[in-house]
Amino acid sequence: MTPLDGLESQSIYILREAFRRFSRLGMLWSLGKDSNVMIWLARKAFLGRVPFPVAHLDTGKEFPETYAFRARYAAEWGLELIADMCPPIEEVEAGLPPASRFAARKSLGLKQALERYGFDGIIAGIRRDEQATRAKERVFSPRGADGRWDFRDQPPEFWDQYNTDFPPGTHVRIHPLLAWTEIDIWRYIQRENIPVVPLYFARDGWRYRSLGEEGITAPIPSKAATIEEIIAELEATREPERAGRAMDHEAEDAFERLRVSGYM
Repeated sequence: MTPLDGLESQSIYILREAFRRFSRLGMLWSLGKDSNVMIWLARKAFLGRVPFPVAHLDTGKEFPETYAFRARYAAEWGLELIADMCPPIEEVEAGLPPASRFAARKSLGLKQALERYGFDGIIAGIRRDEQATRAKERVFSPRGADGRWDFRDQPPEFWDQYNTDFPPGTHVRIHPLLAWTEIDIWRYIQRENIPVVPLYFARDGWRYRSLGEEGITAPIPSKAATIEEIIAELEATREPERAGRAMDHEAEDAFERLRVSGYM
């Protein structure tokens, strides 16, 4: 078994365990590379289909290429797509820095989805290696009634033994990609020939390494126009994956404040 086979097997086990445990399960689909891998794994886990709703928390500010990707692959993959608009920025806490405040619309959008559709479990494609606050996460992570995350009160997880026994009414986030790295994701995309938004590939000397919304996400200088070139670039770089995300350059605690309040 290769390392990728091991990661794939672990993620499929987590997805099946979540489907067995939660009565109303949903999956977040940001349309980025990680969530496309997650969709792919779910299709493998459940005989070619995703047996629960897939939610895109839409701010209305995605890139045109991202919306085109959503329209095509929601249909091709037969997804039960929820694409409700997030609440307006006027409803977001005014004390947050500008880019973080814009991103926080997705936190409100998720709370809105939880109330509207009654999800008791939400699958999200975060990874420990992409941001320091996410390194504190669990695979099965309980949240408060309002969706808030207390990183000091999380269940222990050892040797792939996960606690899925939570009190009635607990909302849980499930993270099947938590152990993957950025380069694992790209090697799996290469192996499985998984479609991704074309903005990840260099054009005129620039590409997006982490894909967010227009106005708060910037491209990086790059000549990597193929998956092979992206992998080679990642093997050589020391720059963080989220270097193009504006909110990661704001107040030091801005991202943790977002996550505590319910952000992915």
